[in-house]
Amino acid sequence: MSLFHDTLDTSLGILTLEASERGLRSVRFPNRPQPIKGRMTSNSVIKLAKRELKAYFARQLKKFSVPLDWHGTAFQESVWQALTAIPYGETVSYTDIARAIGRPQSARPTGGAVGHNPIPIIVPCHRVIGSDHTLTGFTGGLNIKVALLELEGRLIE
Repeated sequence: MSLFHDTLDTSLGILTLEASERGLRSVRFPNRPQPIKGRMTSNSVIKLAKRELKAYFARQLKKFSVPLDWHGTAFQESVWQALTAIPYGETVSYTDIARAIGRPQSARPTGGAVGHNPIPIIVPCHRVIGSDHTLTGFTGGLNIKVALLELEGRLIE
């Protein structure tokens, strides 16, 4: 299967996008670069992801439609699917996500799955906070998590 790569310059820095023919596989933040196998090429999935991300950063898009092609364990994929249901500008806890997937005692493993989300922003793991309403770790760094939440109108104390 062919993989396609491209970059997008955003207010957060340059994001690297990776997609297959089926869907978007990853979004990488500037502080999390990985070597790209092959040359930079784009496809219709990446073009759509770039259009939608530009609209998101311009506050003109609240829900993404780009197809996704994530690869994880069944548990991880159930968590990632639950993340897509978190409304724009709202936050939930890891316990809320664990309950949503029918595993209410699995908040810690849920946190691990959230942390391994390969498609941040589009699969909005930045909307997950601690049950005490504090910010918790984020793949892109807490400064990026705060920036994304503020972009969505969520005030951070």
